Amino acid sequence: MGGIGTGPWAGWWWWRCSQQHQLCASAGPEALGGPHNGLPQFLWPPRRHPRPVVFEKGGVYLHTSARKHQDPDSLIAGVIRVVEKDSDVLLHWAPVEEAGDPTQIVFSKKDPSGGEPSASEEEPTFDPGYEPDWAVISTVRPRPHLAEPRRGAEPSCSRSSWAFSVSLGELKSIRRSKPGLSWAYLVLVTQAGGSLPALHFHRGGTRALLRVLSRYLLLASSPQDPRLYLVFPHDSSALSSSFHHLQLFDQDSSNVVSRFLQDPYSTTFSSFSRVTNFFRGALQPHPEGASSPDLPLLPDDEPEPGFEVISCVELGRRPTVERALPVTEEEWARHVGPDGHLQNIPELKNRIFSGGLSPGLRREAWKFLLGYLSWEGSAEEHKAHVRKKTDEYFRMKLQWKSVSAEQERRNSLLHGYRSLIERDVSRTDRTNKFYEGPENPGLGLLHDILLTYCMYHFDLGYVQGMSDLLSPILFVVQNEVDAFWCFCGFMELVHGNFEESQETMKRQLGQLLLLLRVLDQPLCDFLDSQDSGSLCFCFRWLLIWFKREFPFPDVLRLWEVLWTGLPGPNLHLLVACAILDMERDTLMLSGFGSNEILKHINELTMKLSVEDVLTRAEALYRQLTACPELPHNVQEVLGLAKPKEPSSPSPPISPLPLSPTRAPPPLPPREDVPQPDSSLEILPEDDDGTDS
Repeated sequence: MGGIGTGPWAGWWWWRCSQQHQLCASAGPEALGGPHNGLPQFLWPPRRHPRPVVFEKGGVYLHTSARKHQDPDSLIAGVIRVVEKDSDVLLHWAPVEEAGDPTQIVFSKKDPSGGEPSASEEEPTFDPGYEPDWAVISTVRPRPHLAEPRRGAEPSCSRSSWAFSVSLGELKSIRRSKPGLSWAYLVLVTQAGGSLPALHFHRGGTRALLRVLSRYLLLASSPQDPRLYLVFPHDSSALSSSFHHLQLFDQDSSNVVSRFLQDPYSTTFSSFSRVTNFFRGALQPHPEGASSPDLPLLPDDEPEPGFEVISCVELGRRPTVERALPVTEEEWARHVGPDGHLQNIPELKNRIFSGGLSPGLRREAWKFLLGYLSWEGSAEEHKAHVRKKTDEYFRMKLQWKSVSAEQERRNSLLHGYRSLIERDVSRTDRTNKFYEGPENPGLGLLHDILLTYCMYHFDLGYVQGMSDLLSPILFVVQNEVDAFWCFCGFMELVHGNFEESQETMKRQLGQLLLLLRVLDQPLCDFLDSQDSGSLCFCFRWLLIWFKREFPFPDVLRLWEVLWTGLPGPNLHLLVACAILDMERDTLMLSGFGSNEILKHINELTMKLSVEDVLTRAEALYRQLTACPELPHNVQEVLGLAKPKEPSSPSPPISPLPLSPTRAPPPLPPREDVPQPDSSLEILPEDDDGTDS
């Protein structure tokens, strides 16, 4: 066998040498020497530092022999740790000291007679389940009583030289072991293409390690290899870099939310691949009754962390739905009692859902739909509430109004919000007569309300896209204070869309794909085949509730229908399904590729009829709810069933959470709708330390 640099471990050795080169270049000549026999500093035994250790697991071994039954000299016992260091998170493995804890020693296989196996009885090599490049080197020292070294032996090597530490940001993928092996193992592959030694967990712990890693990384099953997890950072910079070549966004904007709002067409759609693989891999369905192939069931243990399992369901005929006429001011007046109390509120909400509101009624009714005024309050109570909220608004507005220019120069956060708001307001709905013209007072109101919202919600502040949500509200209400509190009510529904983690958006895209798979599996398969199965082209739809997809008057009708919360939560997801259903034949029969799909979806802007879309969305809802075998996870999204209780007190951690979005309390489960076992598979929280 050749040396390490040329043998099958060349990939691992190349990674280590590249680390040495970087360290030597940065540290200078003194890094080439030291107290450890002249070894480079990166090969010194790891020193103990007071770093926060967030995970530690012993009994993690390197197998340095290709034999099926490892002898003690071919096993290097060690400890795997996840360590937070400064602003980085490291995955560190180090061997235990040779004179360390005796419990780290496993066993030495003996033949039935109690003796050692002879050289002639040496076992054949076997494939442990991972690629040969990671498997066949041996650093075992020859046994003294043998006349010749064992086959495949290498010169003796210090066990401390096997220690390694890698930043989580350098990981590209994680490969799991095949089911049925004696010990579960993980193989880490770096962004540079090198692979680290396989880590064999003799005492279990792969699940626990993956759960900890999922706090810092997004782990998605590869569509091409069910045993391979693709690794992405949790922060939005991964999405930013994935879309960099798409030219979807402002070049000077670092916020992934704001950049999604721009024209999403590009001829370089192939750069969507990282995000597409993430969503598609995480949501890949498996055959009914089968567990996820990435995470096999293990004997006497609970399932490993898995992904979505969707049973095939047979939907009935889609019912016919007719929209009603809008609620008029006269009809609204019939629901107002003598003291100003609204009467028959459920009936009134149903009428708004089925027909919307007449334009003259919106200014009053939107205050109720957005929670500014209580549906149960009297006229006097409403007046007192408005007085209180007016005083509260101007006190918050005074907070930023009283900041001098000198103070703002030392407040980068406030200065950043103001600059971003001024830029966005100057280009929000400028074709609308209410906002057109250079000195339009409506623009000043947009600016003041958005800046005051930064005082109201310090944690969220201002994110690009919020001006799109405020503009229609101010247009309808035409009062600064009322518009502010109505906007706050709207943000209570959608604030998760603008959070930096983007967990809410990923959850909604997952739920949208879940619904679409039940409604139209062939369409999902087609989108998958064209690298569009992630539905990322729907991101802008969900982010700002179709604000840029419909003409301005249609947006007003759509939003007031969605604000009723009827017929259940997440109607906006069914609106997205309805649009895709309307364009199904065009997408599938035209032979569109990924670029053409993105271009076609973008060109739908301002060409959709809101009444047609709402009619189809309601029909889809009725079709789904009429299905007696609707999977439980779909019932959760539609508000027909409560989410299943977690198996442990703490919430589970998942590479791609798919629980319902924030919504009004779900309706109680219908007695005629059974709840089959098909449900979302989420990383279990148990940590019993065994996975083999």
